[in-house]
Amino acid sequence: MKARVTVYPRREILDPQGKAIRGALERLGFAEVREVRAGKSFEIDLGDGDVQRAGERLAEMCEKLLANTVVEEYRIELLEDAVA
Repeated sequence: MKARVTVYPRREILDPQGKAIRGALERLGFAEVREVRAGKSFEIDLGDGDVQRAGERLAEMCEKLLANTVVEEYRIELLEDAVA
């Protein structure tokens, strides 16, 4: 079973990297971009197992290591080709 975990700064936290990327895109002619949030993405292969248990374990991984939950939020996606 494979999953993708995406970690972003919380909306209320300043995202200087996202702001810098937005500014660079604007200078390159992409003025329609209103906001960029820079984050990090993890693709994790959990092997075979129960979908519910996988979600619980991934949340534990995020809470303990992958995300600093004081300033970041995370999203867990179980990848379709892995759930079949």
